[in-house]
Amino acid sequence: MITIHSFTFNPIQENMYLLFDESKDCVIIDPGCYDDNERTVLSEFIAQNGLKPVKLLNTHCHLDHIFGNGYVAKKYNLKLEFNKNDMRVFEAFQLTCDLYGMSCDPSPQPSVFLEEGDVIEFGNSKLEILFTPGHSPGSITFFNREEKFMIAGDVLFNGSIGRTDLPGGNHESLINNIKTKLFPLGDDFKVYSGHGPVTTIGFEKKHNPFLT
Repeated sequence: MITIHSFTFNPIQENMYLLFDESKDCVIIDPGCYDDNERTVLSEFIAQNGLKPVKLLNTHCHLDHIFGNGYVAKKYNLKLEFNKNDMRVFEAFQLTCDLYGMSCDPSPQPSVFLEEGDVIEFGNSKLEILFTPGHSPGSITFFNREEKFMIAGDVLFNGSIGRTDLPGGNHESLINNIKTKLFPLGDDFKVYSGHGPVTTIGFEKKHNPFLT
């Protein structure tokens, strides 16, 4: 069974996730750890729980989701994986940090480009991938059918959706992907978002003002 542990990091209050099972193999998704204190919190949790990081994944490449890419890649000798359609967003990392007056620890270049239908394997577990652009051109969602959860990045939030006014965003595409790709997974699927609390597909179908 997969354990999901979240940390809320950086001034933008982004949720990053560690996923691990009884094997102790660990997947790190969207490391937003921004400063030395946050990086220590992350590394101490990994050490105290005897975890072995084996994957570094980004749902998308906006700055708040990749602040910690460089640290995680170096400390745990991991290759970076995300969807190729977010390369332009990724390449704007330093410029975007400068624009917002934020420090920027350079991220490694991607070694693997993830596509819809790919399967991420770690320990005794797996994650499947859906291509869900709209918030960014390369947004992807990781999900597990058996345990009925998804790591949705900034695609879908509790009571809201990802903003679409940033470069490469597309409101119509985002709404369509939520309804045609996420909704069919089932009302009981838990949604772990890039910001805010956990929700479910069923709750969002009934109460999300952008989707009802």
